Amino acid sequence: MVGAYARGVENQPLPRSLPRTAAFFDLDKTVIAKSSTLTFSKSFYQGGLINRRAVLRTAYTQFIFLAGGADHDQMERMREYLSALCKGWNVQQVREIVAEALHDLIDPIIYDEAASLIEAHHTAGRDVVIVSTSGAEVVEPIGEMLGADRVVATRMVVGEDGCFTGEIEYYAYGPTKAEAVRELAESEGYDLARCYAYSDSITDVPMLEAVGHPHAVNPDRALRREAVAREWPVLVFNRPVRLKQRLPGFAMGGRPALVAAAAVGAAAATAGLVWYASRRRALAAGSA
Repeated sequence: MVGAYARGVENQPLPRSLPRTAAFFDLDKTVIAKSSTLTFSKSFYQGGLINRRAVLRTAYTQFIFLAGGADHDQMERMREYLSALCKGWNVQQVREIVAEALHDLIDPIIYDEAASLIEAHHTAGRDVVIVSTSGAEVVEPIGEMLGADRVVATRMVVGEDGCFTGEIEYYAYGPTKAEAVRELAESEGYDLARCYAYSDSITDVPMLEAVGHPHAVNPDRALRREAVAREWPVLVFNRPVRLKQRLPGFAMGGRPALVAAAAVGAAAATAGLVWYASRRRALAAGSA
């Protein structure tokens, strides 16, 4: 079923030959510093989709999310709340609001370390896949901005009137993420034993277990304990930076045209081994 939900991102044509490895990234608090969905609450209010009370509630939810992470029960309550909140929203209007506010809201909260790590994986020849519980209307444009090759995200049911019904078609959460990773690996030819995964949440342990190289990024307490017990690497990302500031003249939209030298500066502490291996392969290829 994952084929219906793992969307290719329009950064470049998908490769003709089957890719051999991939890096799977959770989005919220792993690649960006906040909840992607809740970040747009003010824009949805300005667009007339929600009222002031809803803005305040989403702000409080964002605070709880950032302060201590969200466990399973909290995520379920958030899912129910957001499903009810978006019922009746016009999908095209949502997409337009996200597109208009994307760079102003998301660009400043992208972790520099995550952007460097994404580029390091691309340099090493791996696909980058964003796997997020947030809605596809939000995640897919972010994935395109980040240069991701594919996106797996939650999908809401859309009625014949072009509006959300409030029902969920596909929920990318917990074990479902792991199923998506495995099915995508089967369809694309990924060798999961050589693949990488990154997340901040204990709820993503099934996805982390599915690959040979799991990493905990800014982990909540439960995931940190699990990572220490399993001897998984623990990474700390704490430098949100606009992508344009990473390299002068960098153009948004499309795969980030970062060079290996930029990856060294921002991610040497957390991703040095990945960069070093990919750099050696690149140099070898250039001298061949």
